[in-house]
Amino acid sequence: MEAEKQGVKKNREVLMTEGPLWNKILAYALPLAATGILQQFFNAADIAVVGRFTGAQGPTAMAAVGANSPVIGLAINTLIGVSLGTNVVIANAIGSGDHKTVKKAVQTSICMALIVGVIMALMGQILANSVLHAQNIPDEVFPYAVRYFRIYFLGSPVILLYNFEAAIFRGVGNTKTPLMALVFSGGLNIALNLFFVLGLHMTVEGVAIATVVSNLTSATILFYDLLKADSVAKINIKDLSIDFRVLAKILRIGIPAGLQSGVFNLANMIIQTAINSLGTIVMAASSAAFNIEVFVWNVINGFSQACTTFTGQNFGAGKIKRCKKAALLCWGEGLLFMGSAIFLVLLLGHQMLSIFNTDPEVIRVGYIRLVLIFSAYIFSLTYDTMSGYLRGFGISVVPAILTMVGVCGVRITWIYGVFPHYRSFANIMLVYPISLAVTAGLIFCALCYYKPYKKWGNTSSVGSE
Repeated sequence: MEAEKQGVKKNREVLMTEGPLWNKILAYALPLAATGILQQFFNAADIAVVGRFTGAQGPTAMAAVGANSPVIGLAINTLIGVSLGTNVVIANAIGSGDHKTVKKAVQTSICMALIVGVIMALMGQILANSVLHAQNIPDEVFPYAVRYFRIYFLGSPVILLYNFEAAIFRGVGNTKTPLMALVFSGGLNIALNLFFVLGLHMTVEGVAIATVVSNLTSATILFYDLLKADSVAKINIKDLSIDFRVLAKILRIGIPAGLQSGVFNLANMIIQTAINSLGTIVMAASSAAFNIEVFVWNVINGFSQACTTFTGQNFGAGKIKRCKKAALLCWGEGLLFMGSAIFLVLLLGHQMLSIFNTDPEVIRVGYIRLVLIFSAYIFSLTYDTMSGYLRGFGISVVPAILTMVGVCGVRITWIYGVFPHYRSFANIMLVYPISLAVTAGLIFCALCYYKPYKKWGNTSSVGSE
């Protein structure tokens, strides 16, 4: 056991099935939250560079990058959601000591990421014009948007490879290595943005190329680390292949999560159309507030994914009491860090909003969004943690369906049924606490129905602690 612990420490992996949980959850969740926050920061840097350093083309370039965000989010986030299946399958196998399945899951995930990525890259070139035409992009913006779209989707193989590699590291309990890879590649992204835009006088193609190169860098770092890893996740290039039995396990959990993410993005695109109908000030205020609130959301995501992985490993080990304890600790610690982040943002909210725009009306409306969105985050943390707990046991379809009904169904119904009669920004924002509260209630009902703690706790032959 001592040798195992030393190996865990060497590989930055959190030993989830032994010892105290509270500190290990923090060691896992906080780097994961920091990774999401840094990704958001680097995305914002892309927009800032084209907006500030392309002269008269700045507004057009910003609009082109922004016009790509919904479709890129829909496509990429759906497939990143599928990578959650990799996380759970590896976590279960780690917990049960099934190293053979771990290796097969690692090999299968890497091959799947590259194959799907190549297909996406080709489809991106074929569908670029038709996809962007469907969004009614202004004529002066359209050529820029097409260039960004095509270059970004050419990078799909390395973008997906990085995210599936990160899922592999999460599955074995390591969130620090993906964070360090992102810190390096993100810094490179900013430097390349400035080089291409300022040095070579590019516009959207410059930041698109920088994004692809930075993702290639982070994917290469993680791939090299997996080649040299002193753990069960070590890969050998000549052994890379798809195991269809393991692939089926990954997709059984990952596809529902991916569809959930895709429909989630679709519902938010519909909300954005309602926001757009209220004018430029509201659009600017909402955009500024979103770029602030998403930092807090990444804290929630860190603890919900921690719940999935800790539950998955301990379920694999047959330690069902630790699964329940991990879920409660993820919720409690998530609440503490989320509450602290919300307090800080609301305290400095007006100043933070002024970074994006100094118009007093933009700041006022943006602060309304922050207050109403943050009032919903307790429900978001609750349903995300419960969903993560269920997925750790391999229950993925039901949380996905209930989330689609509770979040997406309520939001779409609200926008088309209620908003037309009460056209105000606050009315749009009310859909967030309402939909998330409904979803939390539905997921709680599912938890009461499945009762994984009792079901597997009564049949487990392995020690519960």
